[in-house]
Parts: sequence; structure tokens; C-alpha cells
Amino acid sequence: MTIENLLPETRNAVRALIVQNDRILMLRKDGGVRGEGFALPGGSQDAGETLHEALERECFEELGARVEIQDLLHVADFFKEKRTDPPSTRHQVEFLFNCSLPPDYRPRNGPKPDRTQIEVVWVPLGDLPGLVFYSASMSPLLEYLSNRYRDVYLGLIG
Repeated sequence: MTIENLLPETRNAVRALIVQNDRILMLRKDGGVRGEGFALPGGSQDAGETLHEALERECFEELGARVEIQDLLHVADFFKEKRTDPPSTRHQVEFLFNCSLPPDYRPRNGPKPDRTQIEVVWVPLGDLPGLVFYSASMSPLLEYLSNRYRDVYLGLIG
């Protein structure tokens, strides 16, 4: 595979899968010209952080709550197109963890939400197929939720 304008660094990202009462916790985001869409809580791993530290920090910033991290559900890598001038591509490795929140958690933006984050919402699992997602990892996530597989490397997502 030839990737033009591939950025030299690989970016690790962490995501939280939080499911309670047949609902999944999602970030509702403003995609500008792409329109509104949804993403899982999480983000980039900073230098010197473990994956767990990165996920705890990102979830607190976006959700305003501390998550309990459980199992690593999957690892996937993909090439993400960046809106740079000239356009570029970044290799991203994404780690999805099963997480939980305190039972009394009420969705709200945390102290440092993503710049495009509108709100945090519980989405019924049955509504997922009709939503727009801002992550290449959502396709395998939908497969995970329907098949309940674990500990599988999902390969290159494109």
C-alpha cells in the first residue's frame, strides 16, 4: 500500500466503551460541513502516559467523571486522513477498553471537552446503525456489540 504524505509518527489513541442498560455513552460532535456525528470518549496518548492513564485523563476531560477501566476489547490500526495543507495521512493505532462509570453518572461535558464536542449522551444500542460516526473504529465496534467477540486484533481498517 502506498500512502502519500504519510506523517512520520504513529499516533496511539484510547477509547472507552461504556454500556449501561442497553445504552452506549457517546460524544455528540459538530462535524462542520460533514454535519453532526458521534464518537466514543477518548483520545490521544501523551508522551510518558500509559494507555490507562491516557484513557482516565481523556474521559475525565470529556465526561467530567472517573472511569473504571476493565478489559482491552480490541486493537486496530488505520490510516486517518488529516485536514492539513497539503493533505496528509497519519497512521493511528486505537485501543478500545471496556469501561464503567458510577451508576449515578449523568451525561455532561467535562472540564476540557473536545473542540467539536457538543454534549455527552446515552444512545440506545438499537439506534447505532442509523448514526454517523467520526471514527473508523466504529464499524468493528458495531460488529463487537452484535457478536460479543473479545481479544481480537482487527487488522487494518481503511
